[in-house]
Amino acid sequence: MTTINSFFSSKNTVNKLSESEMEQVNKYIEAIKAFSRTTYSSLYVIDYEKKGFDYVSDNPLFLCGHTPEEVKEMGYEFYFKYVPPEDLDLLLKINTVGFDFYETKPIEERKDYSISYDFFLKNKEGKSILINQKLTPMFLTDEGKVWKALCVVSLSTKLQSGNIAVYKHGSDITYQYDLEGNYWKTEEKIKLNDREKEILQYSIRGYAIKEIAEKIFVSPDTVKFHRKKLFEKLEVANISEAITYATNNKLL
Repeated sequence: MTTINSFFSSKNTVNKLSESEMEQVNKYIEAIKAFSRTTYSSLYVIDYEKKGFDYVSDNPLFLCGHTPEEVKEMGYEFYFKYVPPEDLDLLLKINTVGFDFYETKPIEERKDYSISYDFFLKNKEGKSILINQKLTPMFLTDEGKVWKALCVVSLSTKLQSGNIAVYKHGSDITYQYDLEGNYWKTEEKIKLNDREKEILQYSIRGYAIKEIAEKIFVSPDTVKFHRKKLFEKLEVANISEAITYATNNKLL
């Protein structure tokens, strides 16, 4: 039977905390609150020792009609209520393979790795939205277990659930998890050329195709050509999705 404890891997059990471990977290929530005021993404913090949420931001994307305080009180019951059963199983799978991955890395490097994945939320009206969630460790225990983790939630640019990937800060290598074969594979991080970055940067500022063409001294058809190649490279359908993908994956 799937329960809340199913989300908490025995490989990442956080029990009694030492004084040195507790010293890590003095007033850290204030920094998270400040960050939440500057981003359109939803934020929340998981505490693996308490098996719940330390903080939930007031961005409505993740809340399914609830207040942040209600979601914080619900904790992992939130997932049981608003994630479809097939994606709930997916989240449990991600939980297992994610902590297995962290166990293979040196303790001093574990906070450099962030995991990203997509799953559906179904709100109170029954409408499903595909969201992307990026989880990065904030605090580790002395044994290297993930104690607290920051989750950043945004709309996904993909069409279906899954898309499990791990990114290491400062590295051009990403780790993609193959759900059918049950294994990790490495891939080079997508790189944008200067022209693609230029077009994206002008697009972020609200410039239309003709205006971008004038700014970079090319024809509108040339801008359209580069946009088409960009969409194919990022596997997105339009410029809004391209901007979201490039921003979320730090390609600019």
